[in-house]
Amino acid sequence: MAPPITPRAALYGQYILGARNRLLVAPAAPSLVSLYGAVPRLRNALVLGISQSGRSPDVVGVIEESRRQGALTAAITNDPSSELALAADHLIALEAGPELAVAATKTYLAEIAVLAMLSAALSGDEASEEQLRALPAALRASLETEAEVAKLAQARAGDGECAILARGFHYATAREWALKLKELAYVFADPYSAADFQHGPIALVHPGLSVLGVATTGPALSGMTEILNRVREGRARLLVLSDDAAVCRLGDGVLLPNVPEWLSPLVAIIPAQLFAYHLARARGLDTEAPRNISKVTRTL
Repeated sequence: MAPPITPRAALYGQYILGARNRLLVAPAAPSLVSLYGAVPRLRNALVLGISQSGRSPDVVGVIEESRRQGALTAAITNDPSSELALAADHLIALEAGPELAVAATKTYLAEIAVLAMLSAALSGDEASEEQLRALPAALRASLETEAEVAKLAQARAGDGECAILARGFHYATAREWALKLKELAYVFADPYSAADFQHGPIALVHPGLSVLGVATTGPALSGMTEILNRVREGRARLLVLSDDAAVCRLGDGVLLPNVPEWLSPLVAIIPAQLFAYHLARARGLDTEAPRNISKVTRTL
């Protein structure tokens, strides 16, 4: 799976296709091809190139090399005329409309939605299809948290750094949330797997540190609850996105709509992105023109 610069959507793909479809999935390292000329053997693989613009040379290069080797390739992009779309055997167009935001938001949601649909199609499970059909109502409910999220962001306008904790399917959510906080609000946001956080970085917790957590119903919930309790005991300022009311009460909580765990990253990322947007506004920043960022990042 060939990711863009930060493999957020690809990371979700790694979890969902591994957990639900029992496929071995590895994010590609494009610099192996573009910088070192060390070409992996990809002949028997399905190689997915994921890029909002479809114009990142490193991702295109992986797809071109994969196709040259005879691998099955597919492009997941919002631009069906892009270099990535033309390089792949198959195109999965996001059809999200023009991505006007410099810090792309809706196309991330579209990318992980496509990966969820791919997982459902591979499973051939009617229950999965029904759960997908119910998703739009949950997304609307998630959007309705905006007023609450805006108040929480206003209260944290002075935060210059934070840690973001999640596990499993939501590790991708943590990474996307951190990126949006960096791009829009200029917050030094560090995402962690909750498991990794306990192996050293938990020493960073101190009174007043801002810690953001994502914890939804599923196998990771009990472990997430334990680590969030430890963070609270360290008197960090805790903000939690969860579909569990008791977990929300561990700190400032935003209650998410309840959906199956494999779809929960789609409903969780909406308030996370809204939080980054409103935090930037509360800090007096222009969300339409983040400093030092261009619309399309071209990496080799």
